[in-house]
Amino acid sequence: MLLYTSLATALLLAAPAAAQTWPYDLIGTWSTKSNQTLTGPGFYDPLNERLIEPSRTGISYSFTGDGHYEEAYYRAIANPQNPACPSGIMQWQHGAWVMNANGSLSLTPIAVDGRQLLSSPCEYNNAVYTRYNQTELFQRYSVYTDPYHGIGRLDMFKFDGAPMNPMYLVYSPPQMLPTTTLNPTSASSTAGAKSTSGSKLRRSLDAEVPLSWKAKMASENGKLGERSGVVHMINADRVWWIGLGMMGIGGLLYLGPRRMGVQLS
Repeated sequence: MLLYTSLATALLLAAPAAAQTWPYDLIGTWSTKSNQTLTGPGFYDPLNERLIEPSRTGISYSFTGDGHYEEAYYRAIANPQNPACPSGIMQWQHGAWVMNANGSLSLTPIAVDGRQLLSSPCEYNNAVYTRYNQTELFQRYSVYTDPYHGIGRLDMFKFDGAPMNPMYLVYSPPQMLPTTTLNPTSASSTAGAKSTSGSKLRRSLDAEVPLSWKAKMASENGKLGERSGVVHMINADRVWWIGLGMMGIGGLLYLGPRRMGVQLS
């Protein structure tokens, strides 16, 4: 993660910033094939500090024509050392995006708003809920009509050229939460960050919720527990079945060609 951040930051700083353009073909909400992970209020509830688990894993991005974006990730993480103990992770961000002169896409999140939920059922009784802030650079993208599904398809390539899973157009205009800062800290408010204090998304508490990647939200008895809705649980059974399915598909891909006498290089 540290290497990715360093390389992405370096490439982002090197990317031409003169072209402040927002291509029309990116406008909308895009989601991977499961079509269950989508941006908007169905994935993140900023008022109650709650990430809402979709029925299936997936990735979703939304883009507006005036430079705002939102993203939602829900992924299962395999555990090669102990296949019976996969993990699940949910991530949400929003902020500003632009297409650079070289065709790359720069996504800059609102740092205080990003959230991450990591669930490791074999390690913790509850998931760990933290702030999340990751600037992104995509080397290039392509939008076209998928010949098989007959709908709009978005292919995005990471900063190093690696392709992401294809995404398909779900909504146009996009389905998103408000694009201004949703949960400003006292520092960001002092600095003049835009807030939604006049909207329905106003928080009932002005104090900042202390979120730290390595801190576990401990209850009064010293064990990991829920407190003020900050720590939530990803469905462990669902993550386990997803992990089992991934193992089964991998086994078929590995053993199938061998049974047919095909030599794998």
